[in-house]
Amino acid sequence: MRKAIGVDLGGSHVTAGIVAEDGAILGQFEQDIEDRSFDAVVAALETVVGNALKDGKAQDAIGIGVGSPGNIEPSSGMVLYSPNFLWTDVPLGERLRKQFDMPVFVANDARCATLGEYAFGSGKDTQDFVLLTIGTGIGGGIVSGGRLLIGNRAGAGEIGHHQIRPRDGFICGCGKIGCFEAQASGTGLIRHAFAVAPSFPRSNLLDRERDKLGSKMIRRAAQAGDAHAVAAWKNFAADLALGLANVIAFVNPEMIALGGGVSTAGDFMLDSVRDRVDELTTMVPKGTTKLAIAKLGNDAGQVGSATMVFRGGLTTGRS
Repeated sequence: MRKAIGVDLGGSHVTAGIVAEDGAILGQFEQDIEDRSFDAVVAALETVVGNALKDGKAQDAIGIGVGSPGNIEPSSGMVLYSPNFLWTDVPLGERLRKQFDMPVFVANDARCATLGEYAFGSGKDTQDFVLLTIGTGIGGGIVSGGRLLIGNRAGAGEIGHHQIRPRDGFICGCGKIGCFEAQASGTGLIRHAFAVAPSFPRSNLLDRERDKLGSKMIRRAAQAGDAHAVAAWKNFAADLALGLANVIAFVNPEMIALGGGVSTAGDFMLDSVRDRVDELTTMVPKGTTKLAIAKLGNDAGQVGSATMVFRGGLTTGRS
């Protein structure tokens, strides 16, 4: 069975998996990223991919697939723009091909995760599928009629940047006000906790340095019944439901799978949004889009990036 190296490049670390053609991960290697300059990130990539290729399980690997944040030119692997890394027109694919002298494919990380989840996870038996990766931000990917949508300039699937609170929302990293990502990501949940804090003057929920606050901590407090956390979670869930209902209106999928770190909330998250999504769904029968937690979790990016190698590009292989 063929093997490839599937790489998931994030803002704080990069993970490389040795992935078999059936989607099984045979080994994983991780490297922290402390410096987001292009040369430093390439060095981290070279280290983690090199370690994966040295592993005996990677023998005869046929290529490397990389899921990177940003808008990426598919044929060359040029990262045209990545706000996460503050990159513009950097030759990521070219640098890795020179280093490893083997085929290298580079695509947006959320689209790679969508390919992995569609091929081997919760979307496996669907034709119309959406994956949302909910973490620090919100990434996405859309499969319509069995085909992964790429777009005119490889930008299809940026679901996190449609505006749901354009007048009174939080400022998004992209510069707009009230993007879905700004309101309903892990970062959004933290912002909601600060926004409602004046109503809970005795709460100690936020009594720590802001850079040490985590959405998981707030979610767990909400599950435990903390009034401040519950109020923040309700506002977060309302915004998440609004964005999900919009996705249903945009593409009418059979399933929307929620992945990324925030999705570890599982049924607590689904139960918080399902009824409101149905209320907001108007142009198709209510309840006909299934909401689910993604099956591959944080492995989806590696699996999808490797699958891109096997298929010669970011394609589902279905039509």
